Amino acid sequence: MIEGTAISGGRAVAPSIRLSEPLSFWGGVDDAGDVVDPHHPQFGEALAGKVLLMSSGRGSSSSSSVLAELIRSGAAPAAIILSQPDAIIVLGAIVAAELYEIAVPIVVVDPADHARVPDNTVLSVTTGSGDAVMSWT
Repeated sequence: MIEGTAISGGRAVAPSIRLSEPLSFWGGVDDAGDVVDPHHPQFGEALAGKVLLMSSGRGSSSSSSVLAELIRSGAAPAAIILSQPDAIIVLGAIVAAELYEIAVPIVVVDPADHARVPDNTVLSVTTGSGDAVMSWT
């Protein structure tokens, strides 16, 4: 079990996927939630419905609107676990929660804890009052 800070609330239980580099949702992910940035090491990986582990996003303020649209369409990650706060990603989740009433938890954890979260494992992410707990079996 790992505790973190919930930046955006929600709950998710889904398989995890770890990205080795930050990713921009604008131009880096298609409308199905697949990584389409040809320079990204995880090119072709599907993110939809998974708990996404990455250090942070990679720029473009347009990523907020892309993430919000992915959330609306059901093609977004089920949760996003970061090791650094990222206002652009958080904004997309907050906008989707307000406009579409769909919550996708965004959690920030210590980098050492982030490295401990397993890849390719079903993770449970639960948030409440600014706190988050992640667990797996």
